[in-house]
Amino acid sequence: MEKDFDGWNEGKKRIDRTLVGPGFREREIWYCRMGLNVGFEQDGKGDDFLRPVLIVRKFNNRIFWAIPLTSAQKHISEHARAYYFAFSFLGSTPSVAILSQLRLLDSKRLSHLIGRMAQDDFISLKEQLRGLIP
Repeated sequence: MEKDFDGWNEGKKRIDRTLVGPGFREREIWYCRMGLNVGFEQDGKGDDFLRPVLIVRKFNNRIFWAIPLTSAQKHISEHARAYYFAFSFLGSTPSVAILSQLRLLDSKRLSHLIGRMAQDDFISLKEQLRGLIP
């Protein structure tokens, strides 16, 4: 299936014209306009190219580090487990944070808040993320 990069480019132009994004905090889970990306990078889905992300680090009111989430519970090899963090939120919604795809984003990309990661899970995720840095 061919990706509609031109459609995403038009969406990205609309996002850029937004004056300011919503307020956000670390540990929050938001739907984010991730767009269409290259190769194995995580894409957004639907007309708004949305994907849930976890806000890991807030640098100021505009930019933050985010980790894309997936609900796919595929088999992960022992070696690859270091790059994924499984958790649940909103009671029992299973999610997997794709640690290897940490990226800097602007708050203009945020669509709407959908939850918050438990404090204990967030601490464990950050420890695992630190372990990826050589």
